[in-house]
Amino acid sequence: MTILFLIRHGENDWVGRRLPGWTHGLHLNARGLAQAEALAGLLAPAKLEAIYASPLERTMETAAPIARAAGLRVRTREALADVNPGEWQGKSLRSLRHRSLWTVIQHAPSLARFPGGESFAGAQARIIAELEAIRAEHRAPRAAVACVTHADAIRLAIAHYIGLHLDLFQRLTVDPASISVLWIGDGSARLVRLNDTRASAKS
Repeated sequence: MTILFLIRHGENDWVGRRLPGWTHGLHLNARGLAQAEALAGLLAPAKLEAIYASPLERTMETAAPIARAAGLRVRTREALADVNPGEWQGKSLRSLRHRSLWTVIQHAPSLARFPGGESFAGAQARIIAELEAIRAEHRAPRAAVACVTHADAIRLAIAHYIGLHLDLFQRLTVDPASISVLWIGDGSARLVRLNDTRASAKS
């Protein structure tokens, strides 16, 4: 059985304001950096054997203190990146909420594809394939692995492993610097923690 710690990156100045997607050069703000340090302390008892991260700055900066505390290096995986929003990348959420596609994304994401970007079904398949590849590398009993990624990536992964229809994945809450935990074995998966936000309380 592999224990997957799915960690959303810490706060940045775009959280709740703009759709970052694959934007480069977007760094954690002061609160996000404090959250990353708090995450390192919270995860210390887990005895991680590996830490993976999306290659974007906000995930790498979140992963760095965790890896340092565990004596590990961060392994980057492009397939752990967020859903690619294409032409919507960088736009304000306020303006996007007036688009007709926004309603589809919120209520029937299995039918949605970002203009010039990914569909949610395609992104889910990409993320699950990567998590399964990671799991195949860490098959020792109770092997603990951290993956620092993005809110939708985590929600899509959890929805898959617990059998939640893609159209319902938006009902899951994954806040900045939160920890969610899946125990996955051959033929079984359990969600044992969802949206643990203690790192935000400590920052």
